[in-house]
Amino acid sequence: MSIDTNEIISRSIQDTGILMLYLDQKGNVVLCNKKTHSLTGLKLNQIIGKDWLKVLFGEKDNAIKREMFKAVLDDALTYKRSKDFECSLSGPQDKPRLISWNITPILDKNDRVQGSVLFGQDITEIQERKDSIRNIDDSLKNIISSINEYALYVINLDGLINYFGMGCEKMFGYRRPEIIFKHVSILHNMEPAGSELNLILERVRLFGKHEAEIDLLTKKGDLIPVRLTVNRFLDAQGKLSGYIFIAKDITETKKLEYQVFQAEKLAALGQLSAGMAHEINNPLFVISGRLEMLKRENLDPKLKDTVGLIDTQVQRIHRLVDRILRFARKTTLVPEPLDINEVLDAALPLAYYNQLPEIRVEIEKSFEKDMPKVMADSNQLQEVFLNMIINAYQAMPEGGKIKIVTRNFQNLFAQIQISDTGAGIPAADFKNIFMPFYSTKNEGTGLGLSICHNIIKSHNGTIELESIIGQGTTFTIKLPFI
Repeated sequence: MSIDTNEIISRSIQDTGILMLYLDQKGNVVLCNKKTHSLTGLKLNQIIGKDWLKVLFGEKDNAIKREMFKAVLDDALTYKRSKDFECSLSGPQDKPRLISWNITPILDKNDRVQGSVLFGQDITEIQERKDSIRNIDDSLKNIISSINEYALYVINLDGLINYFGMGCEKMFGYRRPEIIFKHVSILHNMEPAGSELNLILERVRLFGKHEAEIDLLTKKGDLIPVRLTVNRFLDAQGKLSGYIFIAKDITETKKLEYQVFQAEKLAALGQLSAGMAHEINNPLFVISGRLEMLKRENLDPKLKDTVGLIDTQVQRIHRLVDRILRFARKTTLVPEPLDINEVLDAALPLAYYNQLPEIRVEIEKSFEKDMPKVMADSNQLQEVFLNMIINAYQAMPEGGKIKIVTRNFQNLFAQIQISDTGAGIPAADFKNIFMPFYSTKNEGTGLGLSICHNIIKSHNGTIELESIIGQGTTFTIKLPFI
């Protein structure tokens, strides 16, 4: 007698005493068991293919529970890790049941999320001796508030903040006593906030929910890009009593999107530059050859000077074309295990052979000892560091300080920071600073930082810029350890 293992597993899942829902990538239920039917009171055709939040919470306006549960699921899928969570649900007779959930992402062989499975254990009886429902709702707020990427705050109908979660303190910089009963516009960039905020709340009144990507304002006056979800907040009688705001910090997402966008632009410009450089080189070789012939002739002194001037400018064009080709060309790396401190020490003396301005500049080094090595091309890294040091000199025409700091970043990267005390770079220039042919210098070609960006990218590293007008500029490079 043969045993059908699949059938045994299928029956075990159906008859087990815990809830089980299998969700696809869109959050629709693909598979569930009998316990799910009995707890929700729904038939199979009311569950399969339906959105999991509607299956568990129905059409009732349980906005807080829905959004909190969704936030925990999103966190599990984003970081591809199992999450435990407790949430009270209403049964068929609206009797609250306390469920302990385990949320596990389902990954394919390429580590991509294909769906998720939710297991729920009814623990109502275990918690009967406590005032569980009230405490659980409070703990749910703390869970969502403690997730770094999320901030939850609630306002009343007058727009005054009456709940400010822990996640809010980290995101906005306000302590809870500072902001409770302040108007919510303090977080919404007051100038355009009046009409924008009113529009958001009007949409929530009409449609029950509003989602948008906007910038929110911190205590320091900085703008944070967030994905904002706003829901109605109803009292025990189902009457509108306020609004629930859940903000997800998408700063890192925006950075990644921008890096991808920059990489695509640089790749396209690289191809265009290579073609242009080759087209320019051909007539340049002809001009250079004719100039060499003219220089051998017995020319009038004035004409000879003119020929010399033309030759100087032709050589200048040659050097520029060579730099364009270096930017566009995919250089073959010769990687080897390197101590990043030794590479920096070797690059520093080279700076003095590059006609640096005759100014008083102090160089301060702070190198972390015994860092793991990086796998990199020594010559190319020296070119990056040399370019950064020369830029720092040129940014301080009256003199100043260059600070070079290395440290072990989370045992994952060698972090190198090169700072100057120059005039700084306007924030409006940040997005173009690594683009080819963009320069803030009168005599610059705008290729140095583009080449640096390409070299660091080819080493699977990152390069970022921070600058404050009147205080200076810092470039931060991260290279992965072996």
